[in-house]
Order: sequence, then C-alpha cells, then structure tokens
Amino acid sequence: MHNPVGDLLKLMDLERLEVDLFRGQSPANETNQRVFGGQVIAQSLVAAYRTVDTDTRTCHSMHAYFIRPGDPSIPIIYEVDRARDGGSFTTRRVIAVQHGKQIFNLAASYHKQEDGWNHQHDMPDVPEPDSLPDRTEIKKAIIERIPERHREHFTRPQPIEIREINPLDPLKPKITGDKQAMWFRVAREIDEAPWLHHCLMAYASDMSLLGSGNRRHGISWMTGELMSASLDHAMWFHAPIKFDNWHLYVTDSPYAGGARSFNRGSIYTQDGKLVASVAQEGLMRPVKKA
Repeated sequence: MHNPVGDLLKLMDLERLEVDLFRGQSPANETNQRVFGGQVIAQSLVAAYRTVDTDTRTCHSMHAYFIRPGDPSIPIIYEVDRARDGGSFTTRRVIAVQHGKQIFNLAASYHKQEDGWNHQHDMPDVPEPDSLPDRTEIKKAIIERIPERHREHFTRPQPIEIREINPLDPLKPKITGDKQAMWFRVAREIDEAPWLHHCLMAYASDMSLLGSGNRRHGISWMTGELMSASLDHAMWFHAPIKFDNWHLYVTDSPYAGGARSFNRGSIYTQDGKLVASVAQEGLMRPVKKA
C-alpha cells in the first residue's frame, strides 16, 4: 500500500554517523536519473536543525547552491559546520557529498524569538482550494498523452497535495504571463516537531517554481525543447508553519536570459498570513537539435 507521506518523513529521518555527520537516503523506488532538488534542500536543513537548540531558535533564512546532480542510487552524506553560536543568532553550513564530491551546499541562520514591528504584502484574491481539482485528477485526464517513459513518475502518489489556480497543459503549454499560484500542503495530517514543518515546506518549495519562467515562452520540461535544473535556492521563514494545512504559493519570474531564469515565491496561510518567501535561479537552456 502506498504511503507517500510516511515515505517522505522517513527521508527526513537522517541517520547520525557522528556528532555533525549525517546520512540521508533517496526513495527506494526512484526512477529519476537525479535526486529531486527539494529533497537535498530539506535533508540539509534537517541536518542543520539537528545541531541547533530547536526549543529556543528557528531557521529564518537559508541559501543554497546545487553543484552536481545527485545520484538517487546511493546515500547522501551531510557534513555540518557549526559556524557560529551567538547570543541571538546561530549559523550553520552544510555540505552534501556523494562519490567524494560536493553535490550541494547550504548556509542557514537561526534566530531566537524577538518582538518588533510588523508588516506584509496582502495575499492575492484567488479561489479556495476546495473549489479546485487536485493535481492527480488533472494528471489522470491527460495520462494517455504522456510518453510511456514518463508515466510511472508522472502518476506516482505524491506526499504533497497540490491544487493549481491556472494549470497549463504540460505537453502543450500556451504562452501566458509568468505569475502563477497553487495551494499546497502535506497530503495528510502529521504530528511532527514544528521545525520539521519548515523542512517539509522547504522540500515542497522547489516544486513548480521554475515553471514561472517557462510560462512566458510556452515551454515545459516535457516538451523536449528545454533543459531545466535548479541552480540555487534561497528561502526566508517569517513565522511558525503547520504545513499539513493549506498554504498558497504565489510565484513569478521577473527575468530570464543567458539560458537562466530568475523566479520568486511568496507563501501564505489560508487566512492570508505571509509565512515564507523564496527565490531561485534555474537553468533554462534550449535543447539543440542534432
């Protein structure tokens, strides 16, 4: 029986090899040739969190670079550097290693709770998630048009439930504006530590973000004309998160050029509170025909 949320939580349960050394796994049935970027982001953040006093400090920002494609057939080793433990802030650096080489690195900053002034941009007015079809329903409607080599991955049950506001046909996307929005959450209620919800949202934040840059050009990774990959990832956590509740992920792409696209995201609770912001640059390389 499929248990995608349980499988995701197992991915977050890193094995401690030494005080600041951890080992992470990839899904046992992974068919992709490279590890999903959100997995490495989340596991790195878990490794960093495992060296921080989570009762007094939470991550407020992280900045990361994808260096080499991850190999899903072998474990990933995460090395944590305790860069600083200060009076108000804690800093950690994490290096992810496979085959003796860095595949990813991350810097994360943690802050104790303090009071201050507050403001935020308003959440856009969009349809509620219960009025929208689940992404799995959309996939079922077009499964016969998906190339057979992609069908297993395309139809696999996912741990993150997604309901898109204006979904595009992945095989024949129309040219449209770069702004997009979707509701997302962990696919069932979970009883986990608050800090792990940060890590799970970091995992999901890599989903669909690069698609904002593609929309202006009517392309997707399934059209055969685009080579796409995440190059870096930055995320700011503004508030506590309960990621088994619905959140709205609003993204746009203000620039693309030089075979790269720049993409931004804002994440709101269902009642309109801004809880996280995201930025990512991605490879957007035209595939050269032989």
